[in-house]
Amino acid sequence: MPLHIETPLIASQALSTAAGCSVWLKLEALQAPGSFKIRGIGAACEEYSRRGARRFVSSSGGNAGLAVAYAGRQLSIPVTVVVPETTSARAMDLLQREDAEIIVHGDSWHEANALALSMIEKADAFLHPFDDPLLWHGHASLIDELASSTLVPDAVVLSVGGGGLLCGVIEGLQRNGLAQVPVIAVETEGAASFNRSLRAGELVELEKITSIATSLGAKRVCDRALQWSREHSIHSLVVSDRVALSACERFLADHRLLVEPACGASLAVAYDAAPLLQGFAKVLFIVCGGATATIDQIRAWSASLGQENSD
Repeated sequence: MPLHIETPLIASQALSTAAGCSVWLKLEALQAPGSFKIRGIGAACEEYSRRGARRFVSSSGGNAGLAVAYAGRQLSIPVTVVVPETTSARAMDLLQREDAEIIVHGDSWHEANALALSMIEKADAFLHPFDDPLLWHGHASLIDELASSTLVPDAVVLSVGGGGLLCGVIEGLQRNGLAQVPVIAVETEGAASFNRSLRAGELVELEKITSIATSLGAKRVCDRALQWSREHSIHSLVVSDRVALSACERFLADHRLLVEPACGASLAVAYDAAPLLQGFAKVLFIVCGGATATIDQIRAWSASLGQENSD
């Protein structure tokens, strides 16, 4: 049995009414570690276990690290997670619940990642948060499940951070005879490295991440994400932190599920009836989830944005 579950595919009357089209939701927020990450990371951990790995090492204090920790506990393989000093107390608590060893190092993910890579020994396996073909192949299982249903969407909407979910979804569309289905890739202002790269025609690395949607906070997307833009129809959309946060609250009210702002970014496309949706009758939204944000934190972020505007 894989480490992920087959998640529900449901029609959303609330989002359909807001968007003006038929909206369907793939509820990845219901995965045990809280996000879609367990699909690819779980598959990678199982493969590395078969190859004889004695320890998993990760450099993410967010959803990827949680997925590694969960997979390690399920496979009875110890996990070390190197996290930056900016990692939230809630994320640290969630990692501890999964019995992971936590090492705090550096001001950013890049510094934590450098230390994690320096720690790799012969019997260890390093789990990258988004740039690994094993992850993309595992994430593609999401579309395998879609293909076994009766739904053939006119478009798929998802959030982009480092590009792992994007790569997996497109791989899944391609291998299931759905290559004609376009993807709407959503980022928040201040974390839009994919959008910048598309406009430049080459990979662009952001100087810093200024969005509160830290799960989208990759300064540079993986090479494969940009390559897919030349092989598959992808529409890039950038939304504000404010609308992403608002979408989180509205989605909680509509579907009783709390998601992170990184996920709220894509849901905002429906709630705000983005012009990109015009012409599509049936649209699938990947509710990628996220385990580290609380409703109090989301409301505090919203309040702080309101204060900034009043200043």
